[in-house]
Amino acid sequence: MAGVTTEKRSRARPLSPHLQIYRPMINMVMSILHRISGAALYFGSLLLAVWLLAAATGPDQFQFVNWLFSTWPGIVVLVGYSWALILHMLGGLRHFIWDTGRGFDIGTVDLLGWATAILSVLLTAALWIYIASQQGWFAAWA
Repeated sequence: MAGVTTEKRSRARPLSPHLQIYRPMINMVMSILHRISGAALYFGSLLLAVWLLAAATGPDQFQFVNWLFSTWPGIVVLVGYSWALILHMLGGLRHFIWDTGRGFDIGTVDLLGWATAILSVLLTAALWIYIASQQGWFAAWA
């Protein structure tokens, strides 16, 4: 292509398809959620470190951090952290199954993806229902 600049040649080539043309599949969604939950665990680990630091510092600081986590925004953050932890753990188990060389057919990939998503929500709900019952939160509604 004599006389054609590099810029003109690169514009003439077809572009790679963008994510907008792909139909979201459960394995794509779970891959993205696994990465997001992994990043969320960094934030949650900082919260755990703050809680442990407050426990080591003294009873007033520990009481303040416990109070902070017991507010509605604090509970929402803790529920989100526990969901991210459970989702990431189940995603890790899904990857462990794949590491054994099993579960690569489309049906099993879809089943494991849906199971990870549904079980993470159910286990998080069960955990927080248990916590609420132990804390006596249901007594306030009765």
